[in-house]
Amino acid sequence: MNWTLVSALLIHWYLSLFCQTFYLHRFAAHGMFRLPYWVDRVFYLLTFLAQGPSFLNPRAYALLHQAHHKYSDTEKDPHSPHFYPTVRKMMQKTFEDYQTLVRAPEGLREGHYYPTWPALDRFATTWLHTLLWLGVYALLMGTYVTAPWQYVFLPVHVLMGPIQGALVNWFGHKLGYRNYPLNDESRNTLPVDLLLMGELYQNNHHQRPMDLSFAHRWFEVDPTYPVILLLKRLRLLRFSQS
Repeated sequence: MNWTLVSALLIHWYLSLFCQTFYLHRFAAHGMFRLPYWVDRVFYLLTFLAQGPSFLNPRAYALLHQAHHKYSDTEKDPHSPHFYPTVRKMMQKTFEDYQTLVRAPEGLREGHYYPTWPALDRFATTWLHTLLWLGVYALLMGTYVTAPWQYVFLPVHVLMGPIQGALVNWFGHKLGYRNYPLNDESRNTLPVDLLLMGELYQNNHHQRPMDLSFAHRWFEVDPTYPVILLLKRLRLLRFSQS
């Protein structure tokens, strides 16, 4: 086993995942807390670096996720697994809706802050951006690969953001238990969600979308929540209600 490549994959997985659940989801889409401008910029840049070629535009992500809550598991839901026979078809629809929002930012919620960085956002839509990241990943992997089969890690790095999104949206609305009898099909897939840092408590989250912690029962663990409390203690964020 090439532990260098395994370690790199785990570090990339959780760094990208933290940016998605903390910055894109809880901050950009829901506005659960507020960030000083410089902290906002740091996390914007960190999200860009962590997600690489699969960078998700925060404003477009926020609009897409808000539509998911508004139309959860109906035909208007941008990624409900109950209207698509495969994960690929569901993610294709998600990608099409996302691209539309990137090009035409419509339906902004009044009073909601949508983070943007125009120069970075424009660069992230270019082929140059994608090719540069592919080159960086290939170069880094080429340095540590000891057998050809190990290049199987490359597409995981390249598609990190969509892979994590697909796992959350597919399994979080098809597999698991329900704490709340909602009108959608949201479920809690894992009782201790270390794999996706709390994102697989979809039923809990759809019941109370503004809860900082996605874990609602004694045995549920949301690893992102303690990090939020730590950042608040360090005065790097403040809760929206305060």
